[in-house]
Amino acid sequence: MLRSVLQRTALIRAASKHSAPSTAAFSNAAIPQPITSPDIHYTGVFINNEFHKAESGRQFPTVNPATGEVIAMVEEGDKADVEKAVKAARKAFSLNSEWRQMDAYDRGQLLYRLADLMERDRVYLASLETLDNGKPYTNSVMVDVELCIRNLRYFAGWADKVHGKTIPTDGPHFAYTRHEPVGVCGQIIPWNFPLLMQAWKFGPALATGNTIVMKLAEQTPLSGLHVAKLVAEAGFPPGVVNVIPGFGPTAGAAIASHMDVDKVAFTGSTEIGHLIQQAAGASNLKRVTLELGGKSPNIVFKDADLEYAVEQSHFGVFFNQGQCCCAGTRIFVEDAVYDEFVERSVERAKVRKVGDPFDFKTEQGPQVDGEQMNKILEMIDSGKKEGAKLVHGGARVGEKGYYIAPTVFADVQDNMRIATDEIFGPVQQIMKFSDVSEVIERANNTSYGLAASVFTKDLDKANMFAQGLRAGTVWINCYDVLNAQTPFGGYKMSGQGRENSEYALQNYTEVKCVITKLPVKNA
Repeated sequence: MLRSVLQRTALIRAASKHSAPSTAAFSNAAIPQPITSPDIHYTGVFINNEFHKAESGRQFPTVNPATGEVIAMVEEGDKADVEKAVKAARKAFSLNSEWRQMDAYDRGQLLYRLADLMERDRVYLASLETLDNGKPYTNSVMVDVELCIRNLRYFAGWADKVHGKTIPTDGPHFAYTRHEPVGVCGQIIPWNFPLLMQAWKFGPALATGNTIVMKLAEQTPLSGLHVAKLVAEAGFPPGVVNVIPGFGPTAGAAIASHMDVDKVAFTGSTEIGHLIQQAAGASNLKRVTLELGGKSPNIVFKDADLEYAVEQSHFGVFFNQGQCCCAGTRIFVEDAVYDEFVERSVERAKVRKVGDPFDFKTEQGPQVDGEQMNKILEMIDSGKKEGAKLVHGGARVGEKGYYIAPTVFADVQDNMRIATDEIFGPVQQIMKFSDVSEVIERANNTSYGLAASVFTKDLDKANMFAQGLRAGTVWINCYDVLNAQTPFGGYKMSGQGRENSEYALQNYTEVKCVITKLPVKNA
């Protein structure tokens, strides 16, 4: 049975008394031992199924966020490398190429093969992800890599099931539609879920027959480069997938503005999403899909199972060091249970294990880098200055690495920066409500609309709120259930288009209508 991110993470914690009450015990013995010092095999620019030096000759360091030490030097791809990659992708997409002539069934088999190779290398990939990103290894291996494999297999199954319709039309005509690949797809992924975001982008694009030029996040390039090598090993033709490590203002901008890129898909901040869309519009009006920031409301009613709601709300904020675009950071709690909810949330935060991400007992690793850590600490300071009540945490942990204590604010007001701006860190804001008719309006009073949640035993109330909340995903009595079968994306400034599910395929196909005149017999 496919487990959600929430279920899987809760299972990992289940030996602890702090696990979600509905989960069964999961032995640490079932988690494969990590490779705490994995060898680094691939650091180059991947074009035509081969690794190359950057055209500029420049490299950049990728850093272990748990120590601040350099892991490896990586080739710095930029505009010149993007140009080479786009040419390779365009050639692989040409009408008579091996890729375009391949049966859809065989495309699916290549995706299955890629998933199998990731499963073979899952311990290495998870260890690399933890080393480069800082997330706990238990999450890397049991959540991130596992969901990558399942995602690729899901879209592999779709490869030979994407088809059009026959359409009755006026006159002596026969009409049908074809769903054809868009073409060369530029894909730019973030650093918070490097492997998973790569899979989310690869799956639908390759299942529908497109070619790819992907830019990896400069903070976390290592796991994505290993997967690039697996693409070649799986048997994808040269040029179908090209992967570039590099920086947004150079490599990312070159992809977004390139006249021979037909579509760009971006996951990251709303600020950069604006720039991506502007560049795409100013060039060739390429298609754009954006999965951007969020400030998701989490509404807890007095009739909810409070112990469960506290644990789920804790997970909804602190999972992945709080570095989640859909984190439920704006927690609205009904006044009758507000004080108890705050007290229980503080007690849960106090026992959250922060430390070495390779330790199986660790729940929270470091932030991805020093810049991100300092941004979060500045936001915490703003909360204190604006009058929110800091009830736990609020400071850096240790002097080595980029750790921040799980932080809880109470008495947060809607207009405070910590309640309006995306923090992207382990900072929980708890707000009070008494008027049920107002809380939907308060929850919707944000420029974002990525996700939301409701905790209540009254399903009529829950469904009323699910309809009223302006968000791409609404969870009822759960949080962060993210599977390949269900769409994910945002309203408003949280983006456009959807990842995962059948809906994601629409982002990567053009609809062509073919109309044929039929012969007419004379009477």
